[in-house]
Amino acid sequence: LFDIFFSGVLFFLLFWVLFLVWLLAMVDTRTNGIFIQDRIGQYGKRFKIYKFRTMQVSQNPGDFKISRIGRLLRNYKLDELPQLINVLKGEMSIVGPRPDVAGYYDLLENENRKIIELKPGLTSLASLKYYNEEVVLKQQVNPLDYNDKVIFPDKIRMNLEYYQHHTFYGDLKIITATFKFIIKQVVK
Repeated sequence: LFDIFFSGVLFFLLFWVLFLVWLLAMVDTRTNGIFIQDRIGQYGKRFKIYKFRTMQVSQNPGDFKISRIGRLLRNYKLDELPQLINVLKGEMSIVGPRPDVAGYYDLLENENRKIIELKPGLTSLASLKYYNEEVVLKQQVNPLDYNDKVIFPDKIRMNLEYYQHHTFYGDLKIITATFKFIIKQVVK
């Protein structure tokens, strides 16, 4: 109920921002402005996640480039706003582990598999910690290896801790921390 109410209020309050960002994404990327991708949801069920498109599609297959406006959208996580629709549809929650592509959460074993019992969320302590994950990965000699051996295991640890101790009050603290973090990024 909280997820539906909270996302509904945010959607209502931010509708004009969503519309404006969608128009900017359409013009900047020369596409429909929406990016849809399969992600792993609760209990390992796949769902389609919505984001604003931030990459320009090139004539050469596989040649993608983050657009100028796309970089801005990613920096302030505005590209994630369409996921309020995923929350309204019941596929995501406001707080929970960020949804991942196939080949990660769906392959977890033993105790770690409990993470996918949770609905994926718009925000979490792990997503706040790894807010600039792309930047960190670009600095690595082998980004995929670093992700698989350092970042992903740390996210598992943090999300498992969330699974074991999450409360409504704790979720409110994470939401508050997220808003503070976003405001801090905007003020920079």
